Amino acid sequence: MASNTQTIRFRRPIDNSKPKPPPPEKPKNRHAGILQDQLRRSQRAPYVFGFSTAFRVLLLMRVAGAMYSNIQDCDEVFNFWEPLHYLDRGYGFQTWETSPQYSIRSWAYILLHLPPAKLAKQLLGTEKRPAFFAVRIFLAFLSALCETVLYRAVIDKINYRAGRYLFFMLLCSSGMWIAATSFLPSSFAMYANTLAFAYSIEPPSNKNMRRTLFSTLAFATGAIVGWPFALAVAIPFVVEELFLHGRDQVNGGNLASWLLRRWAKFATCVGVAALLAIPVVAMDTLFYGKLTIVPWNIIKYNVFPDPGRGPDLYGSEPPSFYVNNLILNFNILVPLAFAAIPVLFITSIVDRKRLGDKPLPGTTSPFVLLAFRLAPVYVWFGIMTAQPHKEERFMFPIYPLICFNAAVTVYLMRGWLEAAYIKFTQSPYKASRATMFSRFTLSVVTAFMVLSVTRTLALWEYYHAPMTIAYRLESQELPRLLNATGHITLPPPRDPSDHRAPEREKDEDTRIDLAPLKQMDLTLCLGKEWHRFPGHYLIPEGVHVRWIKSEFDGMLPGHFKETATEGGLLERLKGTMVAPSGLNDLNKEVAEFYIDVSRCDYLIDLDFPLHPTSSKLEPRYAADDVAWERVTCQKFLDARHSLLLTRAMWMPGSLWQQQNEYGEYCLLRHKKNVAKKEEVYAVRRDL
Repeated sequence: MASNTQTIRFRRPIDNSKPKPPPPEKPKNRHAGILQDQLRRSQRAPYVFGFSTAFRVLLLMRVAGAMYSNIQDCDEVFNFWEPLHYLDRGYGFQTWETSPQYSIRSWAYILLHLPPAKLAKQLLGTEKRPAFFAVRIFLAFLSALCETVLYRAVIDKINYRAGRYLFFMLLCSSGMWIAATSFLPSSFAMYANTLAFAYSIEPPSNKNMRRTLFSTLAFATGAIVGWPFALAVAIPFVVEELFLHGRDQVNGGNLASWLLRRWAKFATCVGVAALLAIPVVAMDTLFYGKLTIVPWNIIKYNVFPDPGRGPDLYGSEPPSFYVNNLILNFNILVPLAFAAIPVLFITSIVDRKRLGDKPLPGTTSPFVLLAFRLAPVYVWFGIMTAQPHKEERFMFPIYPLICFNAAVTVYLMRGWLEAAYIKFTQSPYKASRATMFSRFTLSVVTAFMVLSVTRTLALWEYYHAPMTIAYRLESQELPRLLNATGHITLPPPRDPSDHRAPEREKDEDTRIDLAPLKQMDLTLCLGKEWHRFPGHYLIPEGVHVRWIKSEFDGMLPGHFKETATEGGLLERLKGTMVAPSGLNDLNKEVAEFYIDVSRCDYLIDLDFPLHPTSSKLEPRYAADDVAWERVTCQKFLDARHSLLLTRAMWMPGSLWQQQNEYGEYCLLRHKKNVAKKEEVYAVRRDL
């Protein structure tokens, strides 16, 4: 247009009825965490998953663990799955820990897991197997949620890159695969400690009640509802709350008033958290029929036992036990996790700017703050290693914190490389363009993930037989028995030449009613394999599980007093308040818990054909083809005659697998007893 030309523009009318769009969200400062990147600070932040995406990915992995992981500990079955089964179905095994005479297991904790079991029963029918997996999926959800909260807290309060490392360490860890869906108080304490740690990552301050209250509540929940000893993980948090200035600027003039406010705030939060004990004590008192404080009973038994009693009766292990166990579950993360504080100290010398600018006068140094966040792993490991009685599950409360320590170590070591590169090249620009730093962290995390996957696959390939056998009993052998007696009619075996058979099978209802088993009075026996029993939830109703004598001379679980299957919780009180005869805290054998092997209809036994061992009490039942018939057998690793490396990890290929030897984990059928019942109950049906 010509320079002397003028134009008029009319503004469009404003529609005030429409809501105004919200202002754009102010991006978070990714350099506000304790650990700060020194390269590419002005460039786009490293990509990290949002809360929703991270939760869904972790939940997918945890649900996979719920469906496919083994039961690693017989205490999980007998002290928690069996009491839950009793509350749900009215019968199950009982240990001395749930006897009112000793009462060191919390019914309040067990009751938390009853709703998902009941929900599965309402939605999926009366079968027990769905209830088992419903409880596990419930635990998977809790674990994934707590892990995601921790991951996002590390992203926001520590460092983006450290948060990314932590995410993949949690996701693929063999230890988390096991612990996340275990029905154990130590797993519950792990959830609570993870949540508490996430809230406690930010520095303390008298103005920040949220941090103190939420962390205290979470730590207290893990200790009161779950496992009281897990409170030791909170020791660094308590010291920090009471003595470290954090963000508060403190000098000599206001020190006394500051201490008074800080201690009063913490005491208030502890008082609120202690209220959690009221419903727990009330519930346990109701079920045991007397005033019961289970956390105190656990502490008294383990720390102040009477002469001749205590946890040492159940075995002791050398200090190396936990080191070896952690290496199996976390491989290269173990040395990285325990190197965290030494690496932090070195960083304070060679890479001082990594932890931000100099703190304000009177506040706490970021080095000290980070050291206190790395300390729980050392505190817990030291306390547990000092105890003679050791078990894998005792390490569960710090599993996510091991990943956190290792993630921080990897990040700080990456900082060393950056500092060395800049010093050598005298060019921060070249360092910002170099890829060696990301390749270093990628190689560490990838190596960990690969090793963890091989360990997880090994657990499935080598030790999943007990759960597979229980499934084969329910899905194959018991339907065959009902078919043989005429109670049901199974379809004929599929003809391989009939290509339309799979289509017809999809249209058929494959659900089989096993209710007629209740009148057959079947007995499934276990001898030396009692400790691998997966629980009554995986054994159909109508099959009674009994013990036969083996070389084991300790005390086996007894049975709860049976109550009506359809009875509610008030009906179950008739069993939980009863102190069964024979159960004791001395690990003394109870002879009346055994039955003679001749009364068994089915038997589960483990046999090693390449290295057979037998005795009068433990004959090779699987090799006795006169009295017993093999229903199904699964391979089971013979760890004593396999190489350490190949039994610790699973790798494809015959060369690797040839280094291992296997036994046969078998479900056996007593020929005479089962044939007799087939004949008797077939006749009764005809009558």
